[in-house]
Amino acid sequence: MALLDVPALMGPSVVARPAEFLVAIAEGTEVDAYRRLRQAAFVDEQGLFAGTDRDDLDDDPRTVVLVARAGTTVVGGVRISPVGARDIGWWTGSRLVVAPEARSALGIGSALVRAASALAEQLGVIRFDATVQTRSSVLFRRLGWQTTGSTVIGGVDHLAMRWPIDRYQRLVDATKSHLAALLEPHSAWADAPATSLGGPGWVGDDGAPVPGSDVIAACDAILPSMVERDPEWAGWCGVLVNVNDLSAMGAAPVGLLDAVAGRDTEFVRRVMTGIRRGAAAWGIPILGGHTQVGVPAALSVTALGRTGHPVPGGGGRYGDALSLTIDVSGSWREGHRGAQWNSTEGRRSDELRDLAAAVARARPAAAKDVSMAGIVGTAGMLAEASGYGAVLDVEAVPTPHASADVALGDWLGCFPGFGMITADRPGESRMDSPFASTAEVGSLTLERGIVLRWPDGETTRAVTGGVTGLGPA
Repeated sequence: MALLDVPALMGPSVVARPAEFLVAIAEGTEVDAYRRLRQAAFVDEQGLFAGTDRDDLDDDPRTVVLVARAGTTVVGGVRISPVGARDIGWWTGSRLVVAPEARSALGIGSALVRAASALAEQLGVIRFDATVQTRSSVLFRRLGWQTTGSTVIGGVDHLAMRWPIDRYQRLVDATKSHLAALLEPHSAWADAPATSLGGPGWVGDDGAPVPGSDVIAACDAILPSMVERDPEWAGWCGVLVNVNDLSAMGAAPVGLLDAVAGRDTEFVRRVMTGIRRGAAAWGIPILGGHTQVGVPAALSVTALGRTGHPVPGGGGRYGDALSLTIDVSGSWREGHRGAQWNSTEGRRSDELRDLAAAVARARPAAAKDVSMAGIVGTAGMLAEASGYGAVLDVEAVPTPHASADVALGDWLGCFPGFGMITADRPGESRMDSPFASTAEVGSLTLERGIVLRWPDGETTRAVTGGVTGLGPA
């Protein structure tokens, strides 16, 4: 008996139908084909523009055109481009068009909008706007876009819309939001000594004052995946992050202890090489530690420092200006592009020590070193520990030279090597080093979370509430 396919019994076909169109970045003559579609739609058909719809964005080399291809025919397109001469992570999408014969249930318009939104985020964009004909806005709302205003173009009603980008919320959720649940500072430690977790005023700080002394203790672990993939860099960073923790509290480092583990002696030796290089660069003795072989990769480093007047992370007051002091030299660490900036390995020892002493010299009201939560997340931690929220002026943030090819979206969320967020009265920041750039980048506010402020006065929310959940220090 012949075998028959019976859909009711066999279910749907396991072989998907081939896509009827493909969205990709325009190549060769496809940009011209896209512009012809625009001319036909916006000038000839709708009369939105007289003569041509071309503008300055078409001549901007930074503009990216996405097209939908049906075979070799361009049946739709959209362009995305930065706003202004300097790319500060604010881009727009515009001139979305679909050929008349392709305006059907194929979903070309939706696919182009999705692709543009995804590409913008991939390029490090942190504010993505579009001006959309009101009759077409339902498509954008269905895809998650939010309405921010309205306008009239060519006698036709349009809505200003924005794609919500939550990259910094996701970053702080992944790196810091678990702290309150793990530490339980307001419950599990009720019967512990008053100085536990640093004591009142220091809870959640970068280091912990040792009771009855001028000693500050700090401890950091490096991600096991990073230790495994890049052992010498992990060793260097084990020193770097601890020096930064001490520096943020105005403490001078006096010694390090390390705990290193790995699959064999050669691997552990590579980690130790990085630790020794870092200790020598900052002039800090390695006092001792612990090693294990034949186990998964792991590294933690403890640092001890001294200061008679530690600077708190939660010492900010309402209205204080937030300053960023950051070393913009260097480049992305190979293998960690967009996440880890390597400015420190290119510095001499005297330069590294000058940077490390910047907070001790300035003695700001509050200081936090920029950690894996990035500039945005660290500003949020300082604000939260101080009992406030913060607004950051995107355009004011010091950045590497344009030739370094650094997207601001990545810069605001990366680990920068050396970076300090400090709080003081407006205009009174004393942070200074010839090896770093310092600028007032925002202020402490009464509204919880972190808001980004843009040159046109608009704001976007980067973090909705507290970063760590630990609350005021």
